[in-house]
Amino acid sequence: MPITIATWNINSIRPRLHHVEQFDSDRAPDILCLQEIKVVNDQFPSAALKKMGYEHLAINGQKSYHGVAILSRIPFASVETRGFCEKGDARHVAVTIDTDVGPIRIHNFYVPAGGDIPDPDENDKFRHKMDFLTEMQEWLTGEETTGAEILVGDLNIAPHENDVWNHKQLLKVVSHTPGEVDALNAVQAAGPWQDVVRNHIPVEHRLFSWWSYRSKDWSNADKGRRLDHIWATDAIADKVEQVEVYRAARGWEKPSDHAPILAKLNASPK
Repeated sequence: MPITIATWNINSIRPRLHHVEQFDSDRAPDILCLQEIKVVNDQFPSAALKKMGYEHLAINGQKSYHGVAILSRIPFASVETRGFCEKGDARHVAVTIDTDVGPIRIHNFYVPAGGDIPDPDENDKFRHKMDFLTEMQEWLTGEETTGAEILVGDLNIAPHENDVWNHKQLLKVVSHTPGEVDALNAVQAAGPWQDVVRNHIPVEHRLFSWWSYRSKDWSNADKGRRLDHIWATDAIADKVEQVEVYRAARGWEKPSDHAPILAKLNASPK
């Protein structure tokens, strides 16, 4: 049976728990990686999620801000977290699962958004973002990612011109500036990682996963960005058979401004 992995910036888990339930009812991913859970570990709604079938939880929470979690129907062989930039933020959690194609390590990241001004000398938030990406690049090299690894999350960068609604207009807007794109490409090359979403949906096609709350008619305006990603190392990338941006979730009542992305993996739990 294939394993389905999903990534979703839920933008606060507790008020949107019913959205997780709806998504689970519609797509039932085996592993769901959430970003911006905005809750400390002991207040995470574990009991409700276990009722949905997610019996295995890896949580790296934080009060009011940030926080990541991995929900799984498949047991974890190991769980790890890593800090970045000495900020104390909860922006990473990883698990390893055992499968018929060997162990697979899954990283869940929430990269800093970076504020409004794309200049590290004028904007500490942007400096934090760029430093975070540098640390990712230095860590996730070929020496670290020697086996089957998957990296998902809200990376807060839309790298390709068809990952944004207007390439020229957004070149000076945080999330699509050349410096950020170069930094993200350097992280990808260090793995080396493959962008498996774009392996299946070529860059000739516009593709978004985030639409601003400022646009009331967000779907028709369609001024989106692809900030959410699924990558895989060469050892496992060819096992990804299908990907989907679940755009419907952005249209639910009081939604996250992000839509989930799913990847179906030709592997079975061991």
